[in-house]
Amino acid sequence: MNVVIDMQFSRDDSPIYIAEVLGLRLKRARLNKNLTQNEVAQLAWVSRRTVLNAEKGDVRLVDLIAILQALKLVDQLNLFLPEMPFSPIQLLKLRGKVRRRASGKSEKSRNTNVKISDW
Repeated sequence: MNVVIDMQFSRDDSPIYIAEVLGLRLKRARLNKNLTQNEVAQLAWVSRRTVLNAEKGDVRLVDLIAILQALKLVDQLNLFLPEMPFSPIQLLKLRGKVRRRASGKSEKSRNTNVKISDW
């Protein structure tokens, strides 16, 4: 598979494609550090199969974090998904409380396209 690794993702890319590219980037990082899959697995306390699957783009989040720690790349997660501050409007609405879930769309906006039958 010829996949370009040094590219930016777009919202139009499929999740499977993005996962495969991230897996290839993970593999490149391992190879650049001259580590075998077994060595990374031992450092991350996961199986070699887990490292292999991660390099194919199929990995649980907790295992990915362990592998990134083994490769000394966990600091990259701050670039991947930075901390999001609350908007000033949200801070006013919350009045010091911590938001725990989204409200979703209001019932009125969900029912605007629904036609009620007369029978």
